[in-house]
Amino acid sequence: MAEVVVFHSVHGRTPGLLEFAATLRAAGHTVHVPDLFEGRVFADLAAGIAHAQEVGFDTVVARGRRAVDGLPAGCVYAGFSLGVLPAQALAQTRPGARGALLYSGCVPATTFGARWPDGLPLQVHGMVDDEVFAGEGDLDAARALVAAAEDAELYLYAGSAHLFADPGLAGYDAVAASQLTARTLRFLARVGQ
Repeated sequence: MAEVVVFHSVHGRTPGLLEFAATLRAAGHTVHVPDLFEGRVFADLAAGIAHAQEVGFDTVVARGRRAVDGLPAGCVYAGFSLGVLPAQALAQTRPGARGALLYSGCVPATTFGARWPDGLPLQVHGMVDDEVFAGEGDLDAARALVAAAEDAELYLYAGSAHLFADPGLAGYDAVAASQLTARTLRFLARVGQ
């Protein structure tokens, strides 16, 4: 089984995110859900974005790095939207990473290094008409990353919601969320061996 670190979106550690983590735990994985916002949770997307900007994206990544201090090297790093930043940074730079799961976000590999690490498994998930994922360059970054990586998959879902896998948020899509979860569990079963 895999040891997984799941980083939250600009909404914070929502009940829906914790439910997702519980699903992974029920499948036998060890799951950590660090709080990068020090207890703050935002129902409103704009308020969450404003808080993330106030905290600073470099600080979010630094908090993510500190959150894994003491955890084994062989983790899988997962992130939802904003959480992609620390997840991708750790997957690319922390020795021993087992894989990366990037949900509703992706940045160019050059953000955290010259390229994606050889052989490091990767999945990227997003909605094809999501204004943030498709409209702000994340989809282009995901396509480039998947094309360059040895073991990578890009899953695009019909729809325009940004955070479609969190049942507590307005963009929740039960069908797409179920597919994302099933693909995640298959990925974790494969890399956790």
